[in-house]
Amino acid sequence: MAAATSANDGLWQEIRAEAQRAMAADPVFGKSLGETVLVHDDLAAALADLIGRRLGGSAAERARFVAFALDAFHGSPDLIETSGRDLQAIAIHDPAITGLLSPLLHFKGYAALQAWRVSNWLWHRGHVDAALLFQNESSNLLQVSIHPAASIGSSVYLDHATGIVIGANVLIGEGTTILQNVSIGRRNELPARSPRIGRGAYIGAGATILGDISIGDFAKIGAGTVVTSNVPGGCTAVGNPARLTNCPEPAPAA
Repeated sequence: MAAATSANDGLWQEIRAEAQRAMAADPVFGKSLGETVLVHDDLAAALADLIGRRLGGSAAERARFVAFALDAFHGSPDLIETSGRDLQAIAIHDPAITGLLSPLLHFKGYAALQAWRVSNWLWHRGHVDAALLFQNESSNLLQVSIHPAASIGSSVYLDHATGIVIGANVLIGEGTTILQNVSIGRRNELPARSPRIGRGAYIGAGATILGDISIGDFAKIGAGTVVTSNVPGGCTAVGNPARLTNCPEPAPAA
C-alpha cells in the first residue's frame, strides 16, 4: 500500500507540473486549471471534483457526487491507484496524447470510467440507489452506461466513449481498449449470463458482444462485429456473425 501511495503521489505531482506549465503558457486557460487541478491537494480530491463537475447539474448535485466519490476513494485507496493506471493507459495507447493533464480534464471516457468505479464501490456496499444514480447520470450526460454490478480491471481505455453500454455482471480484464458504440451484455436466454473479456482485448467501434461467452486475452473484435460465441485468445473476430481470423498457430508438439 505504501508503494501504491508513493506512485499516486508521483503521478499527482506530474499532473500538477503539467498544469503549471500550461498555466504559464496560456493565462486564459490558467484560471480553469487553477480551479480544477491546482486547488486540490491530491488526485483523489481532483477526481472527486471532476466527477462532480461532469455529473452534477446544480451546485447541490455536484456536491452530492463529490461526497460519494470522496467516501469511495477514502474507503478504498486502491481505487485511486486504479484510476492512475487508467490515466496512464490513455497516454500509452493514444498516439495523440503527450501527457496526463489533457485526458484527465477532457476525456469523458476517463471520467465515465471513474464514475463507474465509484458506483461499483457503492453497489457492493448496499447503496444500490446511489450506485444507479451514478449510472443514470453518466448515461445521460456522458453517453456511457456501465451497470454498477459489472467488473472492470485496471488500465482500461474507453476511446471516444460515446454510446458504450456494458451490462450487469460483465467481466472486463485489465488493459482492455473499448471504442465507441460498443454493447456488451446478456442475450434473451436462460440462464442469462454475461460475457467475460480477457486481458488486453481490443473491441472496435460498433461491436456487439452478447451472451455467456469468453473473449480471450489479447483478442481483437473488429468494428461492427457481432459476437455470440467464444473468441480464443489472440484471435481476431470480424463480421456479422463473427468469424475468426489471424489466430495464433498452435505450439508444435514436444
